[in-house]
Amino acid sequence: MSRFTTDTIERVRDAVDFVEIVSAYTDVRQAGGRYVGLCPFHEERTPSFSLDPGDKLYYCFGCEAHGDVFTFVGEKEGLAFPDAVEALAERYGVEVEREREDPRAEEARRRRARLGEALERTAGFYAACLWDSSEARRAREYLLGRGLGEEVLREFGVGYAPSAWDTLVTRGQRAGFGVPELLGAGLVQKGQKGGFYDRFRARITFTVRDARGRAQGFGARALRKDQRPKYLNSPESELYRKKRTLYGIDRARAAVAKRGRAVVVEGYTDVLAAHQAGIGEVVAVMGTAITPEQVQLLAAHADEVVLALDADRAGREAMLRAQRVAKGKRVRLRVAAMPEGRDPAELLAGESAAEDAPERFRELIDRADDLPVFHVRMLLADADLTSPAGRDRALDEVAPVLGSMADSITREELEREVADALNADPSLVARRVGAAERGGGEARAVRRRAAPASDGAPAGDGAGASEQARPLSARERQERALLAMCVASPAEGLEFLQRLTPEHLSSPVAVRAREWLAGHLEEPTRGLPRDDEELVSYVTRVVMEGEREPASREAMELNFLQLEQRLLERRIEAASRERGEAPVELQRQRAEVAERIARREAAG
Repeated sequence: MSRFTTDTIERVRDAVDFVEIVSAYTDVRQAGGRYVGLCPFHEERTPSFSLDPGDKLYYCFGCEAHGDVFTFVGEKEGLAFPDAVEALAERYGVEVEREREDPRAEEARRRRARLGEALERTAGFYAACLWDSSEARRAREYLLGRGLGEEVLREFGVGYAPSAWDTLVTRGQRAGFGVPELLGAGLVQKGQKGGFYDRFRARITFTVRDARGRAQGFGARALRKDQRPKYLNSPESELYRKKRTLYGIDRARAAVAKRGRAVVVEGYTDVLAAHQAGIGEVVAVMGTAITPEQVQLLAAHADEVVLALDADRAGREAMLRAQRVAKGKRVRLRVAAMPEGRDPAELLAGESAAEDAPERFRELIDRADDLPVFHVRMLLADADLTSPAGRDRALDEVAPVLGSMADSITREELEREVADALNADPSLVARRVGAAERGGGEARAVRRRAAPASDGAPAGDGAGASEQARPLSARERQERALLAMCVASPAEGLEFLQRLTPEHLSSPVAVRAREWLAGHLEEPTRGLPRDDEELVSYVTRVVMEGEREPASREAMELNFLQLEQRLLERRIEAASRERGEAPVELQRQRAEVAERIARREAAG
């Protein structure tokens, strides 16, 4: 993918209302020239999240999540940097310009844009047919009969594909789309005897969109009993990948991010019924078991995923595969046990749905079991526990599941539960679980989440991480505080930046930050080189901390002297190792600096 021009990135940044963006994920209030609120990247009770609406920067003084508007959107919406720029440009009406790109890459991008345009036109046509066509009467009756109202059906763009064989073939070509483009979009297909005909006919259509709301394809439900298959999806294509797709993610994204939780169901109407009932964090896997790719997509938006899916053996095995992916993504998977024979749509919008159905459904979600707990209990329920051989087989099945869990009270209690169910010695269960754990070799290391980055543009070193940041050393705190004060008070700051040397600073990135700030003190975040991830991260933190640092000349001088004292102490230590004693001049300088520090601290 080609790079956006620097001017494009800055125009998009200037156009964005950052407070509006952040407010979709957490409530913020104005405090002087900035806004504060609860951090959307980690759980907290006291607000420590701060955003600067002018520079379009954010920083959490609790978990140290930080970055600019592109980092924020990338982290919360699971977008790489180019996609974040493009999404914001579309939202705020900014025309984007790209640097010169490879002709083949440009052609591929233009082709994908054409396919997307064909899908969007078709989605609008199908939606209009559902409400305006007399042929769609049966489709309307079916949907309304399931308890789905017109408002939610229109909101999600539910439509109807006419029964004629060549409606889209004809309309598409009239609109300027060639048959190869209609084929590429999955809207038409080639007949056995030649010619082309519409893929979807006499079906209710559900437009499948990506997280940014762009049409990717369709799912379509048959209306006649003799129609096969009952559900027909778009074919795999450049835009549509079923295993990477979640129906309703575009509508659910904000609610998922705000609640920190996604609820996954199986069908289109389950999603519609949930959203109609005010449960906005629901998405669907469209009738299949959840895939690792879908877990990855949800991990960009939520810390917890509740599965309200078919819990047969195939489904449970798919859930276990998803659990392995979830562990690496810091996502907690839970399972909500649905009443037997009933799906969410029937619970929430069916004829037998009670007035308190939304509250009861939420209660099912809130009481969901952790996936390993659910899986172990289902395995025990399916097992033959009447014979020693059957109990052995059950232990063989549950041991790997227990071994995949982190050491915890939940695991310990579950092991006791298994021992009781199998009428076995707890030590035997523990040994078998330990053997399965060692055999599986699954790493227990927890990786920090970071915003995706590409196009040479980093998302920051752990921006948005939900765990607590590494504590800074005293030296690191002093140097960062001084740089922050230099940003807060540029007039005096330039002098101190010039007095600082690389020897004063503890890391290469701090040295590069000092050099950058010395030349860009008035607008330190403008034009940051995005191929230097560490520098972008460091400068962003320093700029946000500048709002909280006392930027008086006295405070800046004291911090500088403390860094100078540490530098002299390192020189003295090095000289002592090499020569056996430190030069008198260094000792004199250290004593002088120590006296100046003492006087300033006494005066302060």
